[in-house]
Amino acid sequence: MTADIPETMSAVHLTGHGGPEKLIFRTDVPVPRPGPGEVLIKVAAAGINNTDINTRIGWYSKTVTGDTQSAADDLESDDGDASWTGRPLVFPRIQGADCCGRIVAVGAGVDAARIGERVLVASLQPAPDARDEWDFITLGSECDGAFAQYTTARAEHAHTVTSSLSDAELASFPCAYSTAENLIARAGCKAGDIVLVTGASGGVGSAAVQLCKRRGANVIAMASASKHDQMGALGADRLLDRNDDPVDVLGEQSVTLVVDLVAGETFPRLITCLRRGGRYATAGAIGGPITTLDVRDLYLQDLSFFGATAQAADTMPNLISYIEAGEIAPVVARTFPLSEIHAAQELFLRKQFVGKLVLLP
Repeated sequence: MTADIPETMSAVHLTGHGGPEKLIFRTDVPVPRPGPGEVLIKVAAAGINNTDINTRIGWYSKTVTGDTQSAADDLESDDGDASWTGRPLVFPRIQGADCCGRIVAVGAGVDAARIGERVLVASLQPAPDARDEWDFITLGSECDGAFAQYTTARAEHAHTVTSSLSDAELASFPCAYSTAENLIARAGCKAGDIVLVTGASGGVGSAAVQLCKRRGANVIAMASASKHDQMGALGADRLLDRNDDPVDVLGEQSVTLVVDLVAGETFPRLITCLRRGGRYATAGAIGGPITTLDVRDLYLQDLSFFGATAQAADTMPNLISYIEAGEIAPVVARTFPLSEIHAAQELFLRKQFVGKLVLLP
């Protein structure tokens, strides 16, 4: 590596599953070196996502049945299955699924001309030894991520981006927007759809509102009333309060697609809102993962259900093209220094903002 790259850096180590005390800010972490086929990235900004909190508190464990807030308040999970893959994590781990930065060094086999490129790193990546198309890893979970001054990534997953947006704005895109784009693509969102988005003020939700509108859909956003002005500014055609009963407000068989990021107690009512032949798509369950389904609704109404984690190969390239064309907008509520990660995650759990919180190393 070049002489201007230090030997050590600031980074946050996740030392185990638990409360915020498991996140240790350090200034003596060795700067990683890029291996063959990898690039070294100087991190400029790193967004915070639900998956960071879920992983820290062990919410993915099958022993956890409550919503993310209650799980964070009452930490009881089985470390053996507490990651999203169901396999134990290796600690210490540097989290951070959102990475915006610049390539400062390259490993063997990577064109040195890439040094200096501004990049966004794909949050979901095929596992290095992938057994099939569903075998993925997450940046900051199965490998070290962006809660640090430097990180490494496979060269093919570091996507060059040309944009006038700030580093913090760009860092709001990778995880949330790729999740939303992959989800609505899998569910076949198209012009003419009437789409109900739950959790619409969050990172993935606000992305889904924009991306569904980009495809020509009519979008109904469900979020706290205090956030409705901001949701309207993102393009929502109609607004529901998060506490509304969607059937009472919209009526039975009123929408063609539900993009649900909440689940929990509202789930059965969302299914009632779907027209015959409708689609239900989910990539989150912050309101609680355990719910009920009348299976007769599923088959008698010819419904289709879509869960989405593993991403299609064109998801990130498509997202980069939307950013560069100005077709989607970043939604950054606030930035924090990396050293204030505890305060940032505490604010994140309150859900009193629209969009993303971003850490600056």
